[in-house]
Formats: sequence, structure tokens, C-alpha cells
Amino acid sequence: MSSADSMDVEVPEIENFFKLDPYLKAHEKEIRRRYGCFKSLYDKINEYEGGLVEFCRSYKHFGIHVTEDNGIRCREWAPGAEAVFLRGDFNGWKMVTHPFKKLDFGKWELEIPPNPDGSCPIPHNSNIKLVILSRNGKMEDRLSPWATYVVQPKKAILYDQRFWNPPPDEKYVFKHPKPKRPDNFKIYESHVGVSSEEEAVASYQYFSKNVIPRIKKQGYNAIQLMAIMEHAYYGSFGYQVTSFYAASSRFGTPEELKELVDNAHAHGLYVLLDIVHSHASKNVLDGLNQFDGTNACFFHDGGRGEHPLWGSRLFDYSQWEVVRFLLSNLCWYMDEYSFDGFRFDGVTSMLYHHHGIGAGFSGDYNEYFGLATDTESLIYLMLANHTLKTLYPESVTIAEDVSGMPGLCRPVAEGGGGFDYRLGMAIPDKWIEFLKEKQDEDWNMGNIVHTLTNRRWMEKTVAYAESHDQALVGDKTIAFWLMDKDMYDFMSVLTPLVPSVDRGIALHKMIRLITHSLGGEAWLNFMGNEFGHPEWLDFPREGNNESYKYARRQWHLVEDQLLRYKFLNNFDKAMNETEDKYHWLCETQAYVSWKHEDDKVIVFERAGLVFVFNFHPTKSFPDYRVGVNIPGKYKIVLDSDAEEFGGHKRLDHSTEFFTFPESYCGRQNSMHIYIPSRVAAVYAKAD
Repeated sequence: MSSADSMDVEVPEIENFFKLDPYLKAHEKEIRRRYGCFKSLYDKINEYEGGLVEFCRSYKHFGIHVTEDNGIRCREWAPGAEAVFLRGDFNGWKMVTHPFKKLDFGKWELEIPPNPDGSCPIPHNSNIKLVILSRNGKMEDRLSPWATYVVQPKKAILYDQRFWNPPPDEKYVFKHPKPKRPDNFKIYESHVGVSSEEEAVASYQYFSKNVIPRIKKQGYNAIQLMAIMEHAYYGSFGYQVTSFYAASSRFGTPEELKELVDNAHAHGLYVLLDIVHSHASKNVLDGLNQFDGTNACFFHDGGRGEHPLWGSRLFDYSQWEVVRFLLSNLCWYMDEYSFDGFRFDGVTSMLYHHHGIGAGFSGDYNEYFGLATDTESLIYLMLANHTLKTLYPESVTIAEDVSGMPGLCRPVAEGGGGFDYRLGMAIPDKWIEFLKEKQDEDWNMGNIVHTLTNRRWMEKTVAYAESHDQALVGDKTIAFWLMDKDMYDFMSVLTPLVPSVDRGIALHKMIRLITHSLGGEAWLNFMGNEFGHPEWLDFPREGNNESYKYARRQWHLVEDQLLRYKFLNNFDKAMNETEDKYHWLCETQAYVSWKHEDDKVIVFERAGLVFVFNFHPTKSFPDYRVGVNIPGKYKIVLDSDAEEFGGHKRLDHSTEFFTFPESYCGRQNSMHIYIPSRVAAVYAKAD
């Protein structure tokens, strides 16, 4: 990639970038240099590959494909190989009967004519393998990096590649149009395998039939599917990918995944894929590692090619064929499976040579625009986002970035990274800190507000109180931090409402609502957390005797009307439905007018609503004065203390609240309300 050191590189809308943040002007040279590198790579793709569209759909040419006359054409990139062969069921597993022809630039190609009867020489769903003759003279079995279906045979460890080419009547045909991109994302983070009650791996079909309707009913408008890209180790949660183009066969076939996505679209749900382009599994025989017999190929050689904490390989984004492979991977999931967008995993690790390890990210801009930033990785992300926005205008991308890289969520044309959203990763850490280390009376209202509002202006954030990270064994969900073992004994409505459960239910609702309404421009929840799922998530492994007991979701708990989980679920649904009516996620950041440390009260306005939170453990406040900018008559539209949410019914919803033209807390008007302890209430102007 070009270094593009000159200040003369034209960035189409860079002045808009500087208007949003004038402090970036000091780093104009570096921003222009980065954009110049992006533009140089983009121009070369157009010059040498016949345009971005052709380059990004290289999955049509690489890997194994059926030709028009029903023959087979294979193409691979293996620059370190001395020879490449194909073997499998189709040739009795003979080693060297089907050699590839060597092409330029490390590419290899093989053509197999159709059978004498005109049929395809490789049957559908039959086993195949590549054979690489390495420089040390060894013949090594490999799976194609472009394999679209790989399976793990029973009583086997390694995955096998299957040639997926079903007859036309067995191919799934999409029936439903894609939904429009929501401007108020409410995302249900999901894992297909753990989505059932059974102590087993759930299927695409189960998720489609049983979980999608639940997601829709709960008021979410988007699904984020995790662990879809094939990973040999189930317990990696899908983050140690072995086959990038293969949808995980442990959940079902490619056609069944297509049906799942189509059913989500039928329910009006936007579907995001958790994409892992930050690193890859170290597996050799069924992964990308040492594919061509060398330690490089897709990855950096030496220390730069290995993640010190994850034990995985790191891509060499300066390699032309690596960029082809990864960009095509994005288009593959959009074209073949009709996904709508992506949540990019491990973006912080990609952005910096130190991978975020030991980096505090104080906010000093030199941390982002100095030598620590990995330009090659950043340019790949810019190109990926540009590609998706160009080819799929309704697509959305979310960055898992904790560093706060300025401009990461601004358009590439401004010199930004091109993402639509970043995850608000500091928010769950703050809640855990409070729940783990502080007494309720020591909660700092200013600290809560700062954490929830500390995001870059005009760069959107996905807010969440907890995700799959907090649900995993070794950590705790918010419900578990709040109620711990009492969840096993006192969640029945037939048992006394003990203080720990009363507190837990109240704070669970408040934490989620203030994060939902104040923390960002989108909301995310991990499956089961909406009703306070009582147990952690633990995949079968040697340490738990390969048990599936905790690799599931106990839906019966929320469906049992005698259990208090229903109250949390009801509130989550009401919270989403209230947002759907008033669309606070579409609005710019809220105006926080009040954060009183002694009262433990926070008041803010967003989308014409007035939000009031009383975190005090014992004090209720009658006739509490709050500032309101828009005058008029207000009514309660959401009340965490309502009976259907397991509350104590202390607020009268028939009460009307009138503003007075008396300024208060920087607002033009004020009104008086009753706000009980550990209660959140939302007020809207009455019709």
C-alpha cells in the first residue's frame, strides 16, 4: 500500500470532519495520509481487477465451482506451495491424479471435465481435500480457505470439507424482502447453539421457529447472530474461526441458515452477522494457518502474526489476496445468505500494533494518530465499509472498539473509518464496578451520567448494560450481581419478596432503562438477559466434563406466571415499545438537567420525554421539582414501579402534571412530581 505522505491528498469532505471536531485539525496530515493509502488501494483495485464489484465477488472464482457445462473449476492462492492437488470421494482419494496448474502471483487452477454422461464429476455433499506439496517436500492435506461447507464427523476431531452443490429443488429460495434499515436499532444479540432449553446444540430450524417470534414480540427490530462462521472449537463462542466462508454445520445446513434469515425478514427483523476479520484460529489441518506450507500466506510471519493473548493468527492486510479474501467474505454473506449488515469483532485489536493490550486510552489524540496505529488494518476497515456502503446502501456496520478512535464512525469521504456505530464498551464495565465494589448509597450520579454520555459528537454508539461477555462463566450478569443465590429460592411469587430480590428487580429495570435512553443511539441485549437469566453461559469443555447444562437458555422461567422473571421481561418489552413510539434513540444526546448526589436523582430530557430516576435505596420524594423545557401537560408513559413489572404501584398513572413557567436547572419550565425510591418514570406530553 502507498504511504501517501503528501498533504495534497484530496479528502472529499474533510472540512466537515474538522467542523465537528476542530482539535483534529492538528492531525490533518496523518488523516490525509491515511485517506491517501485508502484511495491508492481503491484505485489499484479498479485498475487491476476490473473494478471493486468484481474484486469483492471473487468468491465466484476462487474455491471450487461448477462450470456451465457441469464440470469443475478450482482456483486457490498458495504462494508458498510447490504443487497443489485435489482429492476426495470422487477419485477414490488418490493423491496426485488431479494436479493444479500454476498461474502467476501464487495462484493455482484446476479444471475437471464433466462425466461422460454429462453429470458433475464431484457429487453434492461428497468429501474433498486439497493437497499441498510444501517446500520441505511433504504432502499436506488442507481445506480450501473458500470452503462453503465443512462438517465434523462423529467421533472425529478434524473437520472435513464437503462440496455443497444441492440440486435446484433443494436450494432455498428467499421469499421475503429485506426490511429497511431501522434508525432506532434495538438489537437482540443471539447464539443459535444455546438458544433452546435442551442440553444440546440447538439448530437453525429451532431458532427460526421458536426464538425469532419471541424476539419480535419483545419489541426488538434487529438480530445479531454470533458464532455463524465455522469454528472447530465450540467453546470459542465463534471467535476462533477456522472456515470463513462456511456457515457452522453444527447448527444445520447452509439452506437452513438461509431459511432462518428469510424468516427474520418475514418478521421485519434486520439481521446482523458477527464477523471476525481481526484474527483466525491457529488450526492447520482444518483452518487457514500454514495453508500453503509456510508460516505466512494469509498472516504476518513472526511475532506480528500472532495475538499474544488470544493465541490466534493475525492477518497481513497489506497482502492483495488477503484483502480480496476478506472483502469477498463480506459480500458472500450479503449475497448468499442475505444478511443485512455486520458487527465487526476485535476492531481495537486491529487498529493498533499493541492490540489494545496494556493501553489505557486516556483520550490524548496522539494515541490515535501516532505510530501505534496499524495503518494497514485501518485501511482495510475503511475499504470494507466503503465497499458495503457502495454495494449495499442499506447495510450497517458496528465496530467493537473500546479505544474511542476519533472518526471511526464517520464516513470514509471525511477521512473517517466508515462505521455506522461503535459499541459503548465502557458502560457495562461501569455497572459491574458499581455492583461489585460500591454500596448503593455510594453510587455517584455524576459518574453514571458521564459514563453514559461520554461519546463522540455525531458518532453513534450502541449502548448496552450487558452482553454475552458478562453472561459467560467467570463473569456475572447484572441479575446475578444483584440477587445471586436468592434467585434460586425467592423468585416465585408464592415466596416472600425478600429485600435482595426486591432491590434486584428494581435496579435491574432502572439500569437497563437509563442505559437504553441515555447511553447511545442504539440498544443491545444478549438473549435471556431481558428477563434476568439466572445462570451463566458455559460451553462444554474438559473442565465441566463436556456438559451442556449451562450452554442453553431456560425459557420456561419467563413463561412460568408464578415466577418473578416475567416482571423483568414485561418491563423490557414495555421499554422497547415506548421507544418505538417516541424514538428517543433517533435523537441526539439527551439534555441532563439534574444529577443530585444526596438525593440520588437523575433527570434528563430526550425526544420530548422527561426521564426521572431515583436511585436512592430508601428515600422517596413527594412534590419533587424537575426542569422541563417544553411547557404543557404531562402524563406517565412508563413506570418501573408498576404492578406488571413487579413494582409496588406507588405512582398514580391517572395523575396529570402541569408545567409552570418558572425556569429550573437550565430549563425554561418546571413541574412537581412524586418519585419513590428505586423507581424510574418517563413522562410525555399529554394529547
